[in-house]
Amino acid sequence: MRTVLHTESSLGLGGQEIRTLDEAVAVAARGWRVLIACQPRSRLHERARARGLEPRALRMRGPWDVGAVLRIAGLIRRERVDVVHTHSSIDGWVGGMGGRFCGVPVVRTRHVSIPIRRGLNPVYRWLADRVITSGEAIRALVIAGGVPPDRVIPMPAGVRLEEFEILTGGDEMARSLGLSRPVIGSVAMFRGSKGHHVLLEAFFLVRQRHPTARLLLVGDGGRRAWVESLAKERGLAAAVLFTGFRPDVPALLSAMDCFVLASTRTEGVPQSLLQAFAAGVPVVASAVGGVPEVVQDGVTGLLVPPEDPPGLARAIEAVLEEREGAAARARTAMALVKERFSQDASISRLLALYAELLR
Repeated sequence: MRTVLHTESSLGLGGQEIRTLDEAVAVAARGWRVLIACQPRSRLHERARARGLEPRALRMRGPWDVGAVLRIAGLIRRERVDVVHTHSSIDGWVGGMGGRFCGVPVVRTRHVSIPIRRGLNPVYRWLADRVITSGEAIRALVIAGGVPPDRVIPMPAGVRLEEFEILTGGDEMARSLGLSRPVIGSVAMFRGSKGHHVLLEAFFLVRQRHPTARLLLVGDGGRRAWVESLAKERGLAAAVLFTGFRPDVPALLSAMDCFVLASTRTEGVPQSLLQAFAAGVPVVASAVGGVPEVVQDGVTGLLVPPEDPPGLARAIEAVLEEREGAAARARTAMALVKERFSQDASISRLLALYAELLR
């Protein structure tokens, strides 16, 4: 049995960590043993254990944490790891160096669309045999940082399509949450780049024309309390529902009349966006990072400039008021995700990459 070791130094649980978990579970189902080295008491450690994986608590204090490198190397040797797969900044260093010391192939996933500094870039040029990106926009940034193009592989997250085939409509979910129509929703970790403050301001404008509208915000994170305070300041507290982390994202998506992704600075090809496609929910998104690779304006959704609350509000209102056009875009988006973004196809590509490196 082959073994892959994922490393993740983040303490949170956002799209990046959830993608890692989902792929780890799917790879394990294909016959691999999957280990995850993560910070003690991290959300990822907790969720990995709950999903039947093998997390290993391993403190990673910084890029040059020699002790962490030695512990990673010891884990690789002890567990006979075949491939190391790194994900964040700190573990890119310690996991990459551990893999190099042990002569094991290293794969690095670049999840975000923040440019990387051109120059030495050891994490990408020396400590990784291949770099996976969630789309072409991030691939271009990695290549611009000096990584040879043939070592950078675009591989967006896949969607478990079977979870969306059993959806029966979201009215029951909306009622259970106490939400009146229309429901505008978003699924995103509460961090600055996700643009929750922009979405709140746009929602305030939408409510002037649609006073019964409700905003459903799914996810958790360090800036949640700040966003809640903004909702109160705008007099929106009763109209906005914060669910926290929820595992039933497909059912929550089905309750939405419009899905919004208001990211301001960095995005790959977000899994929540592809899930909204699979759920048949009309989409509005800001043109950031890899989002325009899947949201073709007027075809699979509506695109707006980042940090433009009035423009975002107009796009949301277009979804709510022009139902036939919104439904047509949603059907096109659903066909796209079924054709190009199934998790089965994504995992097959990932395992083919592992096999190539092992050869």
